[in-house]
Amino acid sequence: MQLWRYPVKSLQGERLTAVNVEADGLHGDRRWGIRDDATGRVLTGRREPRLLEAAATLNDANEPVIVLPGGSELDGPGQATDAALSDWLARPVRLVPANDEHGQRAEFFADATDDTSEAIEWTMPPGRFVDAMALLVLTTASLRAGATRYPDGDWDVRRFRPNVLVDGAGEGWAEDGWCGQAVGIGAVELLPQQPCIRCTMVTRAQSGLRRDLDIYRTLARDHDGTLGVWTAVRSAGVVTEGQEVSLGELADESSQPHLREG
Repeated sequence: MQLWRYPVKSLQGERLTAVNVEADGLHGDRRWGIRDDATGRVLTGRREPRLLEAAATLNDANEPVIVLPGGSELDGPGQATDAALSDWLARPVRLVPANDEHGQRAEFFADATDDTSEAIEWTMPPGRFVDAMALLVLTTASLRAGATRYPDGDWDVRRFRPNVLVDGAGEGWAEDGWCGQAVGIGAVELLPQQPCIRCTMVTRAQSGLRRDLDIYRTLARDHDGTLGVWTAVRSAGVVTEGQEVSLGELADESSQPHLREG
């Protein structure tokens, strides 16, 4: 099992050996975003693919440390960070925390293979810059399923940005069948809710990966355009890379959380 956290939305994240799973997601995951001053929208790799060229980790103060493509390091929010990000993206932007009271606006393209198609806007849940739910869970079985259908593609886990990557046998879309069940990792219990609908993000170039529209086309053709499952947290706690993952039936179906519209 692998654990991944993305402190700043759409920037490369960090692989962790252990992390605290909170009621609404991994500690520090997507708590920050880069907001376009002109539009008021938090930028994503859909609208601004260059974001995937930078990376972010968390410092001891739980603030992001951003490394730009040229190697410049920006430590935490502030005027210097905003100026450097604005110079890099050639537009006025600011590093902002997620608002706990109001969801932020974001957008996706109607055609995931055409950046000139209609941009459809939605409001993200409050508190984090996540598209829909607390966690994204993916299995290695699903990555193999994609690679079997499109062997010329690079099905690197970084394309798909899960929080939890579970080792799975076979080559089917294993986690699809987990929806409606409880997933246990030590004392932590997760509740997969629905398959994650994919967008142009999976096609974007990033370090060591070329732009590849056929990644999305393969998912659209063979798996309804989804990969991985959006997941709620039933019981919080610390998880460690390599812990055993177990599946179980829900004792009380009424305990399943209601999905929030993204």
